Amino acid sequence: MSRLRCMLRGIDIRICIVLLIAIPVFMFGIYLHGQKITYFLRPLWESPPKPFHEIPHYYNENVTMERLCHLHGWKVRESPRRVFDAVLFNNEIDILALRWNELSPYVTQFVLLESNSTFTSLLKPLLFAGNRHQFKFVEPRLTYGMIGGRFKKGENPFVEEAYQRVALDQLLRIAGIEEDDLLTMSDVDEIPSGHTINLLRWCDDIPPVIHLQLRNYLYSFEYHVDNKSWRASVHRYKPGKTRYAHYRQSDIILSDSGWHCSFCFRYVSEFIFKMKAYSHTDRVRFPHYLNPKRIQDVICKGADLFDMLPEEYTFKEIIGKMGPIPHSYSAVHLPAYLLNNAEKYKYLLPGNCRRESG
Repeated sequence: MSRLRCMLRGIDIRICIVLLIAIPVFMFGIYLHGQKITYFLRPLWESPPKPFHEIPHYYNENVTMERLCHLHGWKVRESPRRVFDAVLFNNEIDILALRWNELSPYVTQFVLLESNSTFTSLLKPLLFAGNRHQFKFVEPRLTYGMIGGRFKKGENPFVEEAYQRVALDQLLRIAGIEEDDLLTMSDVDEIPSGHTINLLRWCDDIPPVIHLQLRNYLYSFEYHVDNKSWRASVHRYKPGKTRYAHYRQSDIILSDSGWHCSFCFRYVSEFIFKMKAYSHTDRVRFPHYLNPKRIQDVICKGADLFDMLPEEYTFKEIIGKMGPIPHSYSAVHLPAYLLNNAEKYKYLLPGNCRRESG
């Protein structure tokens, strides 16, 4: 007992109090901001991916296709290749309308697969099937498929995503795709520009697989993030070899080839559904992230829905992108269908951040 009393006398009671307060506060801070800390320290353990070989993109509506192919180092064909545009559909009705109207003059067959399950095994309505009447202009060229979800709770969402992409491979064969046809692989909101697809279908000697560099937007065309969207790709189809995927498949990328408008929804309810439904569901760390008022405030500020730091590989790029996205008031070189129907799609244009509740 005397030895214990000596030890207690040697401990400053103030230090004990500070430790009793500081340790729980520190642990709570880690709980709240652990993901931010991890993202900020990412450059310490993860190197940037291998850079793409970027092909300059030449285009002007007054330049002939023969000249444009020549500027890219390719020859012009006697007739264009057939083009198949294939997508997995979730709930992006408006963005799908922009996409298909942009690509319609150049696409031979539109291929769309819809499931009654999200990647996170949530039951969802067949929204395309219910709105199919809006897309009569592509009906003669549409191959539509529906696949039932497996609804395996607790499974990694990327497993369900891969399952649906395999089903899309089968749907492409049903659509009649053949060797050397062009196949676009991209999410609905990754929209190649029409003149990009027209260039690739008319030019010979293009790469077997080429990624498309897209202008990256968030919430609408008011928030231009960067020009680093690269997952969209175009393939010269090879039976038995080409597989529908959404990851890097080539080291070649064509500059300035379209638009990626992520989380570009009309209704706040659509934001909530997407946040709960897509593969990165772990990013919804707290229930209040789904609060409609919070979501509306985040959209108008150009902030991050998940309160995350930028996913970059250098401290310079992380720090440079911290904070809200600057507002852009340029609506130059956006999809023609969007501008021709500006009243209907006003929420996608600069200066219109307020969303309908839905």
